[in-house]
Amino acid sequence: MVLFHLGVLDFPPRTGGPIPYEERLAEVTASLRAELVGYLERKRATCDRKTVSAMATRLKHFGVFLTETDPALTSVRDLDRRRHVEPFLASLVDAVSDKDGAPISIGDRNRRVVAVATFLRDITEWGWDAAPPRKVLFRDDIPKLPQVLPRYLPIDADRRLTAALTEHPENELAALARRLQRACGLRIGEPLDLELDCVHEFDGNGAWLKVPLGKLATERMVPLDPETLDVIDRVTLIRSHVRPLPHPRYRRPAQFLLTYLGRRLSQQGVRRELDHATQVAGLAHVTSHQLRHTYATALVNAGVSLQALMALLGHQSAEMSLRYGRLFDATVRTEYERALDLAKQNTPTAAAGDAAGRTQLPLTVITGGRDWKDTPLLKSRMAGGFCLRAPAQGACSYANICEHCPSYRSEPSSLPILAAQRVDADALARDAEQRGWIDEAERHHKLIARLDALIADTETQTG
Repeated sequence: MVLFHLGVLDFPPRTGGPIPYEERLAEVTASLRAELVGYLERKRATCDRKTVSAMATRLKHFGVFLTETDPALTSVRDLDRRRHVEPFLASLVDAVSDKDGAPISIGDRNRRVVAVATFLRDITEWGWDAAPPRKVLFRDDIPKLPQVLPRYLPIDADRRLTAALTEHPENELAALARRLQRACGLRIGEPLDLELDCVHEFDGNGAWLKVPLGKLATERMVPLDPETLDVIDRVTLIRSHVRPLPHPRYRRPAQFLLTYLGRRLSQQGVRRELDHATQVAGLAHVTSHQLRHTYATALVNAGVSLQALMALLGHQSAEMSLRYGRLFDATVRTEYERALDLAKQNTPTAAAGDAAGRTQLPLTVITGGRDWKDTPLLKSRMAGGFCLRAPAQGACSYANICEHCPSYRSEPSSLPILAAQRVDADALARDAEQRGWIDEAERHHKLIARLDALIADTETQTG
């Protein structure tokens, strides 16, 4: 590698590489192995290399099971549901991982059965002689996956992890890669494939990150904020300045953004850095994809549209992005608050009393003894009291309607009340602006203007 970067060699050395299918399936009976290897070689023409590699791993488990349970079986054409398929499905319940000896997850069971089902379906549709004459694996045989929500990081954990990556990195370049992944919602392999010219500036539209072809073979553009641009600038400053390296997808020479010690940064390197930062932050185990989930969850909380979320995450179907919408469904929240408000309105006014035995209004019970102006509700000061409403109800068109009526008149004795009402309206306007209730803030400002006019007219009348 050193000789390559010095210009002595024209090509970098090839290290590792995929293990031949014949070698990976060496434990399978020779005749069955030939059929499985032939299928995998055929899939290489239409599927990504990593996809075919995953198929090989899962089909290997099926082939080894058939070899152990029925050594005389010479072709998948002779598969019998009762003697082969059903025992294989039952064996997955107690199957253990080759890596750590722990029981495999429901997701791994699902993937193994899907791989076998896809294999049998494909060779049947292709008309191969090895295809079973009748169907032996059905849709209901595939283990059902639990519909779990995306595992995002809570706000506090997200901040602690970011602080650990920023202030206590073990490998600064890997830590910057993790921060870039979190800031742009990237999959684990996408930062590693970024090239030096990945940042694009558009007049009037700021800076954007061009994410290269990834899992779904699509490119996308992600907007960048100044903090993320600073991360990329730091990467370009500390990265290894090397000769262009062969691109893993196109094999053309490319200048990658994340290069370390003359090579591209590896997934193992960024995983180790995430484990180190998780330990420093005092968190439990955090996976790479949780950073992407956290990015998407923050966007959903901010009210981003489904179309924008799909574009930012690189999803091809709305169903993929809707998983995040189920976390915080605005419609469900609105209906909940509407029903809760109706329930409060139907509460008897004598249901609660203060220490002096005086009856409190139903909505004032939820203030917990605090000043009504500090509650997280829409608020209005009336001449004889106040009004509290759930945020889902929006600005009330009836609030302070008398003050705005042309027939409304005031008198000198009411000036202190109008002045106090104006002070409250000003405070409520600032409160609404801080909470993002623009319509409510505008309503308060209109009331302030009307109160100013009423006070001025009353003072003029009294000289």
